[in-house]
Amino acid sequence: MKFNNENIRRQDRTLDEKRAFEILKEGEYGILSMQSEDGQGAYGIPLSYVWDRGNSIYIHCAPIGRKLTCIDRCQQVSFCVVGRTKVIPNKFTTAYESVVMKCTAHHGLHDAERMSALSLFLSKYYPNNKIEGMQYAEKSFFRTEIIRLDIEEVSAKSKALF
Repeated sequence: MKFNNENIRRQDRTLDEKRAFEILKEGEYGILSMQSEDGQGAYGIPLSYVWDRGNSIYIHCAPIGRKLTCIDRCQQVSFCVVGRTKVIPNKFTTAYESVVMKCTAHHGLHDAERMSALSLFLSKYYPNNKIEGMQYAEKSFFRTEIIRLDIEEVSAKSKALF
């Protein structure tokens, strides 16, 4: 994984790597953007995610559906997480933080990796109900697909008026 802010037009708005990874760790949801299944457009969808604090992000979905069809057509995707935001009406602007990643998407993972990803989801979103959550994950395991996004490049920027 490479942290690279070189292609950000407004270099005065770049975020450092430390803050970028804090946003990635703390973010509630991200937006997965892919090439559409017919190759004629784009498809983006907001969804919950978990970062393994390494080079991968995990998302979950049904074992069939549009996301998987799009990934089968083209594994190169973009994933964006927005941190803090605040509309500043009297200045006609918005303060924000965002992290954008170029990734390669994979699905059809081994059962152990899929269950590990579900455990990460429970730790992030349901930390006080982990036992019940693992029981639920085991019960619905074969109705759940896990997609791993291998992060290739990360950039981050902000307009800080907080």
